[in-house]
Amino acid sequence: MPELLLELFSEEIPARMQARAAQDLQRLITDGLTAAGLPFDGVRTFVTPRRLCFAADGIPTVQPTRTEERKGPRVGSPEAAMTGFLSSTGLSLDQLEVRTVGKAEFYFAVIERKGSPSGQVIAEIVEKTVRDFPWPKSMRWGSGSLRWVRPLHSILCCFDGTPLTFEIDGVQAGDVTRGHRFMAPDSIRVRNIAEYEAALEKAFVCLDPATRKARILQQANALAASKGLELIPDDALLEEVAGLNEWPTALLGKFDETFLAVPPEVLRTAMRTHQKYFSLRDAKTGNFAPEFIVVANLLAADGGKMIAQGNQRVLAARLSDAKFFWDQDCKRTLESRLDGLKDMVFHARLGSVHKKIDRNVRLAETLADNIPGADKKLAGRAALLAKCDLVTQMVGEFPELQGVMGRYYALADGERAELADAIRDHYSPAGPSDACPTAPLSIAVAMADKIDTLISFWQIDEKPTGSKDPYALRRAALGVIRLILENKLRLPLAPIFGDQADDLLTFFADRLKVHLRERGMRHDLIDAVFALGGQDDLVLLVARAEALDVFVRSDDGANLLAAYKRAANILRIEEKRDGQTYNRHADPALFRQEQERTLFDRISEVAAEADAAVKREDFTAAMTAMARLRAPVDGFFDQVTVNADDAALRINRLLLLSQIRTALETVADFSKIEG
Repeated sequence: MPELLLELFSEEIPARMQARAAQDLQRLITDGLTAAGLPFDGVRTFVTPRRLCFAADGIPTVQPTRTEERKGPRVGSPEAAMTGFLSSTGLSLDQLEVRTVGKAEFYFAVIERKGSPSGQVIAEIVEKTVRDFPWPKSMRWGSGSLRWVRPLHSILCCFDGTPLTFEIDGVQAGDVTRGHRFMAPDSIRVRNIAEYEAALEKAFVCLDPATRKARILQQANALAASKGLELIPDDALLEEVAGLNEWPTALLGKFDETFLAVPPEVLRTAMRTHQKYFSLRDAKTGNFAPEFIVVANLLAADGGKMIAQGNQRVLAARLSDAKFFWDQDCKRTLESRLDGLKDMVFHARLGSVHKKIDRNVRLAETLADNIPGADKKLAGRAALLAKCDLVTQMVGEFPELQGVMGRYYALADGERAELADAIRDHYSPAGPSDACPTAPLSIAVAMADKIDTLISFWQIDEKPTGSKDPYALRRAALGVIRLILENKLRLPLAPIFGDQADDLLTFFADRLKVHLRERGMRHDLIDAVFALGGQDDLVLLVARAEALDVFVRSDDGANLLAAYKRAANILRIEEKRDGQTYNRHADPALFRQEQERTLFDRISEVAAEADAAVKREDFTAAMTAMARLRAPVDGFFDQVTVNADDAALRINRLLLLSQIRTALETVADFSKIEG
């Protein structure tokens, strides 16, 4: 079957945009083919720094004939209406069909549209794709109106072995591409996918990003192993470097060992952020090595010796700056930098970072009293020093090292190791994949920083709305939730939240639902637990929800839930009709059937047992007790008529139903549970 080959050749596409661009290209072209009625089989996309490629096969050479039906005016409609309909369809009256719709007859036009040549349709799809392409940022160049991420030089578009000739703002389509910018810059003519892949591989262009990444890793690992070293894994850097090179070639470089006096995080950040170098470590000791891997975009005649030397000189300058910052920063203590934070604005309406530190100190000390193993005095001092590295030269150059550098400076100042670790950890966890602090002091300081941020922004009514969360408050709340749950902290939140407790607890409930849903927990079970009210102990909430999850998935639990809903529905209807709420105990003296007494006795027994289990926080035992209600509840509904003719008997039976409702709501609000 015929093949389609498309290449959009431009100046360098930023590495961060490449993967999404390949997805968008595939989506736009395949959506266009589908809308045009053109089927296709296999589809592939590739992206390199200079080209976006799409390939598909199984496309017919002619667009299939399509039939379109259009409903027209009612039979007997005014002549003007008929004239307009006929004009729009291009048919005559005798070509219309009359069909009965309901009780009236209407004209219908059945229009058969013959398919166009597929090449013509594809050209239109490509032009629409290019003009509508959703680049995050795009530009215009020359005198044309076309926008692309970088100047678009050529379009290779071949179908069924023939180039499609069309033009988009002066860019002519055809069968020409180019190889590597330096090693094979001449034009190359290709007509199909196999020719294209083979020609580009010969012209030093590796089309597939996954293959480029594999080559980089293979070459880098081999170079490192030859020196007794190993590559420090960095998936993000690997992805970026693969997007910077069409023919990646790994080279080994080195730097002066005196720079190893600088913290390894600084060396690695300087290499990866500014130079896109991979760091290495000693394979035996794990110590940071004075070597690096640079990935060049060509095969040099001298094997890359000059390229490595040039990169070594550039890196030496970078590391000299870093060492200078380190040496200068170490001349002052962290505490001496506190005044500098008075001029650093945290938020226009919340004051300086220094003011936030004052709040963090008080909160960290309060939290330390509730965290086993956390020293109140140390927590306050760690919170006092935690943000002082923001005014160091090193963090000014490498903002991503805030906290990390604070730890090093604290150790240099002679502070205790656990205090220095708390400074490093106080931003964590920064996201769902970030490690969560486990040391008591680190937990107290990290939680204080996040809770203060939440309370402060709530006080000035700067809350997340919809998809907007400019101050990352959802992330802060999730961080607090993870710190509590992963460390099993029994920490009542309401007293800490103060005046903002009600609103913040609702916000936390929503965040907790998201967090637990990612772990497979149903959102309605969280609702059922939170609906009991007064719940601010997250560990207890999750334990209750987990027990409830197991219970409702059991046969007894599912049947008891159905019985609860039946009882609740009857009560809702009858309470509305009677204008009163039935929430007292039934009178055993009014029982007429054995099933009433059996249920009454079992409810009393189970409710007491479940209540005792809840008080000792054994929610599994509470659910197990509730499960024993299944048989008597089933027996009651099978044998007893609730709405009896005797008014007193009817009310007594409604009260018995209310006892079922009350007993089950000891552990959760079952009305919130779906199903």
